[in-house]
Amino acid sequence: MMLRIKRVPTVVSNYQKDEAEQSACRSGGCGKNCLRSCCISGFWFIGAKLPLYAFKKLNNIESEKDVLGIENREPPVSFLDSLILGEWEDRLQRGLFRYDVTACETKVIPGEYGFIAQLNEGRHLKKRPTEFRVDKVLQPFDGNKFNFTKVGQEEVLFQFEASEDGEVQFFPNAPIDVENSPSVVAINVSPIEYGHVLLIPRILECLPQRIDRESFLLALYMAAEVGNPYFRLGYNSLGAFATINHLHFQAYYLAMPFPIEKAPTKKLTTVNDGVIISELLKYPVRGLVFEGGNTLQDLSDTVCDACICLQDNNIPFNVLISDCGKRIFLLPQCYAEKQALGEVSPELLDTQVNPAVWEISGHMVLKRRKDYDEASEENAWRLLAEVSLSDERFCEVNALLFEAIASGKDSIQNVDETFLDEPDTKAQCFEGENTITKGSHDPMVAGTQECLVLQ
Repeated sequence: MMLRIKRVPTVVSNYQKDEAEQSACRSGGCGKNCLRSCCISGFWFIGAKLPLYAFKKLNNIESEKDVLGIENREPPVSFLDSLILGEWEDRLQRGLFRYDVTACETKVIPGEYGFIAQLNEGRHLKKRPTEFRVDKVLQPFDGNKFNFTKVGQEEVLFQFEASEDGEVQFFPNAPIDVENSPSVVAINVSPIEYGHVLLIPRILECLPQRIDRESFLLALYMAAEVGNPYFRLGYNSLGAFATINHLHFQAYYLAMPFPIEKAPTKKLTTVNDGVIISELLKYPVRGLVFEGGNTLQDLSDTVCDACICLQDNNIPFNVLISDCGKRIFLLPQCYAEKQALGEVSPELLDTQVNPAVWEISGHMVLKRRKDYDEASEENAWRLLAEVSLSDERFCEVNALLFEAIASGKDSIQNVDETFLDEPDTKAQCFEGENTITKGSHDPMVAGTQECLVLQ
C-alpha cells in the first residue's frame, strides 16, 4: 500500500508554482530568467556571474581544530557570516520575501525545556494542500516538478566552493563554472527566522534529496566557516517533511539555544577516529548525537554512514548541524507514516504543524493564533512524542546504524547498553537563554575575519 499525506507545501521560491502549471511550462524558454535549460543560454553562458565565496578546505588536524573553535575563546565574526546576512538583508530590502519574518511574534514557552513558539500565519497562505508520498525515502529526481533550477536569479546569493589555492577568497563577480555545477546559497522566500537560506550542492546536477558524503561535508564546512553558534543547518529527508526532491540543506540564525541542544546525553561509544556517539536523554524525540573526531571529515563520514544506512533502509530522518559543525543530531522519525495511517489525533493535525528538523529541535512554527496563545510545554511534548520512534524500534534502528558505522571503520568500541552511568549533560552554553527579542536575532556586526577579495 502506498502511503500519502496531504499538506500545504512550503513556498521556498517566488517562482514555485502548482504542479499543473509546472507541467504546462513550454520548453522554448519561460522568460523568467530561471536556472533551467530553457533560460540557461541567457544566464549561464553569456557573461553570467555570481559572487563566489571560496572556503579553505582543511587537510590537517591542527588547523581544523583551530577553525572549529576547539579552544575556549570568543571567535571573531567571520566574513561568510557577514556575507550571508548582508546579502539576505539586501533581498529583504528588495521585497523578495513573502512576509517580514522579523515581525512574527516569538516567545519562549515557560517550562524546563524552553521550547520556542513562533506565530507565522503567512507561511501557508494561498496554497492548496498537495499530496505527498511518505513511504519512500529515496525517490528519483523529477525535472517536471519544482526544483531549484527554477528559482529566480535574484534569489541566489552566492556560490560556495572550496578554494583552489587553499586560502579563503571572495570574488564579487565570478563566472559560473557550468561544467562543474556550482553549489549555491539562495534565500528561502518563506523564512522561519532571520537569515533563512538554502544550501544547494551542485545545483545543476539535479541530485535528489538524499545524503551523500561530498554534500554533507560541504554543509559542515559551511557551519564551520560561518563560525556563529546561532547559525544552524538542518536536513529533512523525504518522508520526514522534505517537500522538494532536490538536494538541499536549510539554515538560519536563532539567537538562543534550541531545546534539543540543552538536552542531556548518554555516551554510547567512540569510534576509532575519535567520533563520540551519544544518545539523547529526557527529550520527547529519540535520537543520536555525534561530536568530536580527529578531523572534520571523520565526523562527516561517520554521520554519513548512519544517514546512508537510514536511507537504504527506508527510514525517514532529520539532521541538525549545531555548534559550528561540531555537534550533529540524527533523528529518525515516523510522524508522516502515522499521519498517513490515520494514527495521529485530529487535534494535532488541526495545528498544521509539520514536525521537520526545526520543530523537532524545539522551534515550534505555529500557523494559528489560537495555538500560539495556548502554547505550552505539554502541548509541544505531546506533538514531538508522536514524531519519535518507539523505544523498541529505536533500538532496532540503532543496531542497524552501529553495524553500518562499524563496517566503515577499522574498529569501534563496545556500545554501552547498560545505560547505568550518569548522563553526560553537555549542552551549549548561551547567555540569556530564556530571553528572546521579537525577531529573535541580535544586531549583526561587520566581519573581522581575514579574507582576500578579488575582483
